[in-house]
Amino acid sequence: MRDVRMRGFAERADVEDVLAFLARETRLLATETVPLLEGFGRVLAEDVTSAVDVPGFARSAMDGYAIEGAASFGASSYEPIRFAIVGTALPGRPFSGRLEAGQTVRIMTGAPIPDGADAVAKAEICEERDGRVLVSESVAPKKNVGVIGEDIRLGDRVLAAGRRLRPQDVGLLASIGRAEVACVRQPRVRLLVTGDELLPAGSRPSGARIVDSNSVVLRGLVARDGGRVLPFEIVPDVPERIRALMADPEPDVVLVSGGTSVGQEDHAPRLLAELGSLDYHGLSMRPSSPTGIGRIDGRFVFLLPGNPVSCLAAYEFFAGPTIRALGGRSRAWTHRRLRVPLARKLASEVGRTDYVRVALEAGRAVPLATAGASILSSTVRAAGAVIVPREREGYAEGELVEILLYDDEPGNADEVAES
Repeated sequence: MRDVRMRGFAERADVEDVLAFLARETRLLATETVPLLEGFGRVLAEDVTSAVDVPGFARSAMDGYAIEGAASFGASSYEPIRFAIVGTALPGRPFSGRLEAGQTVRIMTGAPIPDGADAVAKAEICEERDGRVLVSESVAPKKNVGVIGEDIRLGDRVLAAGRRLRPQDVGLLASIGRAEVACVRQPRVRLLVTGDELLPAGSRPSGARIVDSNSVVLRGLVARDGGRVLPFEIVPDVPERIRALMADPEPDVVLVSGGTSVGQEDHAPRLLAELGSLDYHGLSMRPSSPTGIGRIDGRFVFLLPGNPVSCLAAYEFFAGPTIRALGGRSRAWTHRRLRVPLARKLASEVGRTDYVRVALEAGRAVPLATAGASILSSTVRAAGAVIVPREREGYAEGELVEILLYDDEPGNADEVAES
């Protein structure tokens, strides 16, 4: 390996080549069984087939009176048909006997239909008098009755492998009696934030020392992408300490923030090459050009630049899709997208991919910065980012561009864009 410290990169890899490499080399993690109540947001590892009918009994779809439907034929408001009330059926408390001809029971929604009945006369067409009910309309057999298996049939495939479980999906699993669910294991992620100048989050900047913000941003991004961050602490620029954490077999992915470029104290690329493989180092993109990517015993290691915006961009391009794919999710970027015209020209360079922060003003995208990789506040002022692909020299004023929105939900960005 050529030592690039204090020398720079002899060549830079194209973003598309790196993305293709990651897609080709990423493998789905193993399956684990989790309690049903922890299933929300997880990815199913296998098809789920129902072992029961839902509902498992015929039940009332209305509050009213359970009757034999044919016995009500000919009923009208002028000549109602009378049924003797012999009891009540409630959800979880069914009527235990059998209805004989001319008999009925009061029945509430969800209660089992008693033997001898096949329909429910809804309360609105009935009137009780002296222990009888007068039914003023004909009620066809099976009317207002939920049949066995109306929702789910025994043997139905209710959910397919690869599905990310939503709240209603977990509810459906509960309805068929599942207590556990087989899911793709969540990727375990090690944050390895290096730098003698760093103070832990929650500290106040002091003298020549700055507060670590990258670990805070990365924690949120990893959680969004379905990963689980392992216990973490800031690591000084001591090669032996960095080496030990890189070599730890517990994580599935290691995110190194800082010490990844060509400076004197940038030890991570050399250590990664010694422990495994440094597959890429130095990319044709702005920001994030010092990004490195490699593997140790099959585990991915991402060398993310220390500058906050570069760290964010490198994660979104490379680490985020990999973590999602390991856990069974789509590699696609998670951002909502919005197409709007540019407020002014956005210049780029053919052969380089640019990640450009933009604000939204009066329904137009306003580029905030193409440089300034250390200016984290630019990502807060921005509504999102525009990706300029390597084959473009940029975009002209007024040209439609697609913004990858930072907000997960509709809000002020959309309101401004649509005004």
